Amino acid sequence: MAHKKVLAVVLAGGEGKRLMPLTADRAKPAVPFAGSYRLIDFALSNLVNSGYLQIVVLTQYKSHSLDRHVSETWRMSTQLQQYIASVPAQQRRGKSWFLGSANAIYQSLNLIHDAQPDIVVVIGADHVYRMDFEQMVAAHVRSGASVSVAAVRQPMHLADQFGVIEQDAEHPGRIAAFVEKPSSTPGLADDPNSFLASMGNYVFTTDALLKALEVDASRLDTKHDMGADIIPYFVDRNEAAVYDFTTNEIPGASERDQQYWRDVGTLDSYYDANMDLISPLPLFNLYNLQWPIYTRQSVSPPAKFVRSASGQSGSAHDSLVSQGVVLSGGSVQESILATDVFVDEGAQVEGSVLLDRVVVGAGAVVRRAIIDKNVRIPAGARIGVDRELDLRRGFAVTESGLTIVSKGQPVPEG
Repeated sequence: MAHKKVLAVVLAGGEGKRLMPLTADRAKPAVPFAGSYRLIDFALSNLVNSGYLQIVVLTQYKSHSLDRHVSETWRMSTQLQQYIASVPAQQRRGKSWFLGSANAIYQSLNLIHDAQPDIVVVIGADHVYRMDFEQMVAAHVRSGASVSVAAVRQPMHLADQFGVIEQDAEHPGRIAAFVEKPSSTPGLADDPNSFLASMGNYVFTTDALLKALEVDASRLDTKHDMGADIIPYFVDRNEAAVYDFTTNEIPGASERDQQYWRDVGTLDSYYDANMDLISPLPLFNLYNLQWPIYTRQSVSPPAKFVRSASGQSGSAHDSLVSQGVVLSGGSVQESILATDVFVDEGAQVEGSVLLDRVVVGAGAVVRRAIIDKNVRIPAGARIGVDRELDLRRGFAVTESGLTIVSKGQPVPEG
């Protein structure tokens, strides 16, 4: 196959309403994850590891922390024409902000015209997975299609949460129908309890994408959305191929995490994805050094587990502990502690996610909770123990009983 010039476009303008209050002060792709990372690091790491080093990140909603993270973390060689550029909405095609994911690309067509790629890879910025996009691009070129859509199997009860792909019965490599979040869908021939969900990852032949975006921009009956409008446009023309994520091979991957993909669109799914990381044989292995996940390196000192003034030992089991963490006589079980967290004497942290600079006071208890940055939990306080008390104190509590304390939110004395 002749070498194809590829431009990668990362859609990072999502508001992330279902992740509130974690997105109250930041864009969804900037939400911290797994102690040391931001969600966007997984998308960018996959592209870089695939060898694609010309990347634009389209931003819009509360993008300051996201822009800062991209600029401080993802520095490429400009001498070799490599770049990862954060590009805000600029009203280049009228006096409106991005009206949808397709309109975001349409308003940024100057980036494609400047790069002059043969192929445009378009991906989301808020999923956790590993994927070699070079393999998907090769499959797309072989297919002869105008667009290829990456697909992953999901259980039937989640059909109303994803774009659903129905394959052509005679030509399984082609998409017969693409429906956004239907109430129901037919099951797969070999597994009636599963369906093919769009991963939000697309590979386009450039000329075909440009034409589709121009057509979409001229219509009034459109949401200007990649999944709702652009992909069906190609499906109607029999120009859309499906790429099976299970065929994507990652160096160093185990059978357990080879096909791992998580949409962290809700608080519960975000929490579950974090918990997937902490078992001795994790569902997603952060320690695969053959396909690393890159992020900004902290200048904090190493983590420290020490005895308290009274001689009580600090300990952590089945947990991820980041740089700068100090466990001074506190106990941590099945949890993720981000940078510079402090856990004082006699405190108990169980099944929780603590973001940067959280302080857990002596004797406090935190169970099945997400504590955002800069929260100070007073000595003796209890979070995630009494649902009604948590609600009265202004904390968010999901239907599953997960408690969330917002960034910098005051916590009353115990």
